[in-house]
Amino acid sequence: MARAFLSIAAAVALLVALTFPVGAAVPSLKQPKWVELSPQQREILAPLSLEWDKLESYRRKKWLGIVRHYPALSPPEQQRMQRRMQAWVKLTPEERTQVREQFKNLKQAPPELRQEINKKWQEYEELPEAEKERLKQSAKRKPQSKIAGGKSAATTLAPAPAPITVAPAAPTQQ
Repeated sequence: MARAFLSIAAAVALLVALTFPVGAAVPSLKQPKWVELSPQQREILAPLSLEWDKLESYRRKKWLGIVRHYPALSPPEQQRMQRRMQAWVKLTPEERTQVREQFKNLKQAPPELRQEINKKWQEYEELPEAEKERLKQSAKRKPQSKIAGGKSAATTLAPAPAPITVAPAAPTQQ
């Protein structure tokens, strides 16, 4: 039994060695450095320029995916994307982690809760700028509500009309 396993392992190792000979170019997950980006990519990703080379490869890949779709966006959507990148850059690593968790929790939330949040957000968007500013200031003074896991429900990317608690989705049985 052990001999059969060893011979299978040796065959797999030989197959891998023959597939990728020494010195052959192995596909890399590494993404381009800032200076390797095209002028168009650098223009779109300008808010990220100072930290681009510090980003993990998978994060660079995600941003490059956004760049591919950017030209198809309408001018207002492009402006919105630029504002979001600028806001993202200003966040601390801890705040970014918090925003990612909130997004993940929202994606797992029941559709009814997502619709309710969407409705509240639309109501907030229709408010006059002065009222939005007043709400931002009052939110800064109040302690933030917590979502599951003890994270704050507020996000610095976009103020919400009211803190919202999102519980993680129940595990599904298979």
